[in-house]
Amino acid sequence: MKYNALHTAEILLPRAGTDLTKWAVVACDQFTAQPEYWEKADALVGEAPSALRLILPEAWLAEGEARTPEIHKAMGEYLASGVLAPAVKDGFVLIERTTPAGVRPGLVAALDLDAYDFTPGSKSLIRATEGTVLERVPPRARIRAGAPVELPHVMMLIDDPADTVIGPLTAKREALRPLYDFDLMLDGGHLQGWAVEGADAKAVSEALDALNEQAEGLLYAVGDGNHSLAAAKQCWLDLQKTLTPEERASHPARYALVELVNLQAPSLVFEPIHRALFGVDPAALMAEYRAYLAENGADEGEGDDLVAFDGAGNEWRFKSEQHPLRLLQAFLDGYLARHPEASIDYIHGEAALRGLVNRPDTLGLMPRAFDKAELFGYIRRFGVLPRKTFSMGEATEKRYYMEARRIL
Repeated sequence: MKYNALHTAEILLPRAGTDLTKWAVVACDQFTAQPEYWEKADALVGEAPSALRLILPEAWLAEGEARTPEIHKAMGEYLASGVLAPAVKDGFVLIERTTPAGVRPGLVAALDLDAYDFTPGSKSLIRATEGTVLERVPPRARIRAGAPVELPHVMMLIDDPADTVIGPLTAKREALRPLYDFDLMLDGGHLQGWAVEGADAKAVSEALDALNEQAEGLLYAVGDGNHSLAAAKQCWLDLQKTLTPEERASHPARYALVELVNLQAPSLVFEPIHRALFGVDPAALMAEYRAYLAENGADEGEGDDLVAFDGAGNEWRFKSEQHPLRLLQAFLDGYLARHPEASIDYIHGEAALRGLVNRPDTLGLMPRAFDKAELFGYIRRFGVLPRKTFSMGEATEKRYYMEARRIL
């Protein structure tokens, strides 16, 4: 039987009586260009226990060095005071997330980092779906390296057309031990969770064994949180150098807590990730891009595969037989290297993009969505997609930090 890399874990949750709406906050890599979102979350949380105190929102990444000791201190205090306490001794957590797209089932579980490799061309059981920006890994690795616990925002995809792994659990969820049921803050929807233990946990592993036999070497693909998982991997690579073989085999940092999601779930919607460019001459940039497409034999005229617009009301449209991002991102990387005065941000949602592209020296780029049905086949054949190719839903539909696990 092939190794499926799945492990049960002791999973921690906030103690009874905690205001869970204030506890759970959205993934740290959301709303990076909208610090007002995080300011609103901070005001809402106030002095209450919250995962907000245990993460570093990337909107505040410049303050990372100062904030990291505070994060580690808060983690230690939450453990010592019992704010975080064991909720599942040895198992998983079945969740149901309700968003405007529908009800999205998931399974919080630990995966073996030894089965994960984010480098391009990897043939590991767990693979990245997009290019990893190496400079984004160290700030997250610094937090994890000194952290007694992890809180996951990684959403890990499995391609399970018959819904054999998570489906049987959702069918019997009323028989499982309930853990939480509450509304998420700031339009995040609703979240429910149940403990998956004993025979039910064993059945999950057996279903993954069967799925693995058909997976052609790729059982898990990172949907969200690639850089956080890469940071966990880097921390494990550094730590294992200091351990004996026996310690490496069982150390908790060898594993990372993730949420497994079935790619085939109807409520799992792939949204495009847009680009906002600042400090540019939009017309000149678009002329360069059109010339770049012609040089690569890819100028296919006007269409809706890529729409660009600037803050002065101008618009450009491009047609592309293949998904436009591979060439677009390669062009933008070169352009930004030649123009250090320009900068880029990656934006979820057209409304948010249009709100940022509000000056003549700003440019918005909206690629069409990537078809999720193509994902696993594409990764097996070509390797990783360009970074920020797709988003699993809008920003508020991302995973919220809820569960935790000890990693020391």
